Formats: sequence, C-alpha cells, structure tokens
Amino acid sequence: MLETSCGRGSFVLRVAVVGSGPSGVYAAQALVQQQAVPEVSVHVLDRLPCPYGLVRYGVAPDHEKIKSLQHTLRAVLEHPRVSFLGHVHVGPPPLVPERLLELYHAVVYCVGAATDRRLGVPGEELPGSFSATDFVSWYSAHPDATGDAFALGADSAVVVGVGNVAVDVARILARGAEELRPTDVPHAALGALSQSRVSDIHMVGRRGPSQAKFTTKELRELGSLTGAEVLVRPEELALDPGYADPSGLPGVNRRNVEVLRDWARRAPVGRPRRIHLRFFLRPVALLGEGAVRAVRFERTAPDGRGGVAGTGVFEDIEAPLVLRSVGYRGVPLPGLPFDEERGTVPNAAGRVLRGGEPSPGEYVAGWIKRGPTGVIGTNRPCAKETVASLLADAEALAARPVVADPLRALREAGVEPVEWTGWLRIEAAEEALGEALGRTKVKIPDWMGLLGAAREQE
Repeated sequence: MLETSCGRGSFVLRVAVVGSGPSGVYAAQALVQQQAVPEVSVHVLDRLPCPYGLVRYGVAPDHEKIKSLQHTLRAVLEHPRVSFLGHVHVGPPPLVPERLLELYHAVVYCVGAATDRRLGVPGEELPGSFSATDFVSWYSAHPDATGDAFALGADSAVVVGVGNVAVDVARILARGAEELRPTDVPHAALGALSQSRVSDIHMVGRRGPSQAKFTTKELRELGSLTGAEVLVRPEELALDPGYADPSGLPGVNRRNVEVLRDWARRAPVGRPRRIHLRFFLRPVALLGEGAVRAVRFERTAPDGRGGVAGTGVFEDIEAPLVLRSVGYRGVPLPGLPFDEERGTVPNAAGRVLRGGEPSPGEYVAGWIKRGPTGVIGTNRPCAKETVASLLADAEALAARPVVADPLRALREAGVEPVEWTGWLRIEAAEEALGEALGRTKVKIPDWMGLLGAAREQE
C-alpha cells in the first residue's frame, strides 16, 4: 500500500540512513534536531547487527576515550524518531537503491570507504601479507574477519604506512597482552597476542617525518608503552627539509617532528620490543617463495616539489608479517553511480548525481561522499551539509508516494532486521561473556554468535 505524506502546511518525511557509523548517526541527529520539518522519522540501516561502524570496529581496543563516543551515538539511536535496523544488507536484491526509494522519501548513503588501497608491487598477495584493515578487524572482533592466520610466531613485522591506523597496529603488536586484557578485545585474539613472539616492528613511510599522517597524540602513545621503545634514525630524519627547523611547519607536523627529534637524542634502553620508525623508504616488492620473508624498499629523497623521488638504493627488511596501511578506498554500491578515480559517489553538496544531475531522494555523507579524509569529528559538518540539501528538497520529496510501513515491507521481502532490542541483547551477552572469562565486556566475534544473541528469547 502506497501513501503520500504531503499535506497543507505540514508533511511527514520518512528517511533511511544507510550506515550506523559516525557519518550516518550524525546525519540522523541533524534530521531529528532541525526545526524546518518537524515530522521526520529515520530508519538507520546497517549490514551488521551492531551499530557504531568504525567506532566499534575500527577504533583500537585500548583507545577507551575515543570508543566512548559510542555514548553520544547511542543517544541519537535511542531518539524516539530514530530506529536502528541492523542485519539489513543494502545493495543486493531485494534492497537495491531503486527499491529503497519505494520505501522512503529519501535515502542517505553513509557507507564509508570499505576497502584498502593497494601497494601495487610484486608479491603483495603472498601469504603473510595483509591489509591493516584485516588485522584491525581481527582484534576488533568484526564478524567478517578472516581469522588469526597472522604470523605472530615471527620475530619481526613490517607496517607499511605512517598514518594513525599504522600507529594503531604497531602499538597493538608492541603491547603486552596483559595491558589489553581489561579491554573488549576478543578472547581468541587476546590469546594469540599473548603468545606473540614479534619483538621488532618496523613502521615505514615513503616520505619524511614532516609529511607523516599520524597525529601527535597517537605518536606519543608509542613512546609511552611500558614494554617497548621507539627507535629512529637521525640520518633519515635529517633528510627532511623541515627537520632542522620545524618552526615553519603546520602545528601537527611541527609537533610530530619535535617528538621525533627528542627520541633521536635518546639512547636505547633495551626493552623487550622495539618499534623502528623508518622514513624515506618506499616498498617496491614483497619477497619470498610461498610466503613473505622480506620487504624490499627503495630509498627516496625529497624532490623539491613536496614529493619524493627514488634514488636507486635498495634495502630489504626481513619480516614474515607485513601489514599494509596506505589508505582506504570506497567501493561501488550496486545501483548507485560511482567515480572510480576518486572512489566516491558523484554528488553536489551531498545530492547524488546521475548523469551530472541530482537524483531526487538520493544523498551521501561521510567518506563515500568526500573520500577517506579527516577525523571522526569531520563527519558532523559533512552530514549537516547533506541534511541541509535534503531539507531544501523536503517538500518535493514528501509529495512522492511511499509504502505505508517500510519495516513491514522489509520483512515481507525476507529481510530479518535486528532492532535496537536485539542490539541490547548482544550487549548483555558480551557483558556475560566477559564475566565468564574473568574480564570486562568481551566482544562476540562471529555472525552466528551475534545473531544468536540478538534473537535470544524473541
């Protein structure tokens, strides 16, 4: 049954937000807090049965302050005009974008950047080579994680990249398992990390320290680990034109260089694990037969134009475990236009463009809108801009007939959503699991366990 919501002077606007990470929840928040269209109801759809996106499955387990953002996101998802519907896979039939527009007046896609950029070098597919996202998903209990086949029995690991994700995975490798025990890291991952023999972690960037993408807070955390020390090479740091006098650098870059200058003056203290921060090295091949045994790097040098150029000098770093962390990339969602070069959905201020023209009722926010840039807080103004575009279109959108009960229509199509009460059951099950293991809350790491907990006593 179809109904139209447009009446004289007021109308009801039904909106679906696809994705329950920060950008999706901020979009829902902007929709229910605005005053221009008071009658707005929002369904937040997510492929996973759990909300919060990368705040749950991307923030490292020892970053409790950042993870506490879940409390803010939770308040939005508990708003009386917002409904969370997990385990709803948008894209494949029956929930193609065209069908969603029959259920809702508007759809805001907040699906992030779901894959990693490639190194594009020989040997990248060798066993022992993983994307950093694979490792993060494993220690974050993502139900799509491929398991614990990481070479933690090796003595050394290479992390390619010098952004915050690279710092996270290096820190987790360098932390003692007892330090992670009070966190929600899944129990199998905790057990594997407790048996890890990795003692040398090489975090490598192709450019210099003044161009590294990590934040100073993340960088300093490496230096505060009780069982590990950070080692830098003064001769590599000195290659950076901004190293001798960092005063002209932007704030974060200047502070990063100052931290590294301080570390360069320290003598090694002989801790059990070592984090080697390397610069001006770019990977050209992963070496090995049947599995990775080393990464070959070419020494680079500043080219005078803000980039680097190869020097023809090579160095091999032995490591049976390689974690690639060189950025994220959006992936196409079936039924939506996609810009392959930028890895985003073409849009104008959040309005999806088809053939260069705005597509009525279709919007994007977050990384799929602007690319994988910024921090979590960047998603708030991004979502507000998109919602402003949607509200400007609201009266025309509400005039289009949609089904009377989209949740019922989803169920009739064979979709079995996990509603907010189901998520609360998952939370309770994770609390019980932690108690049984003598720990605090422990994440359930698999689809069967999550869905079983969500539907217990339904």
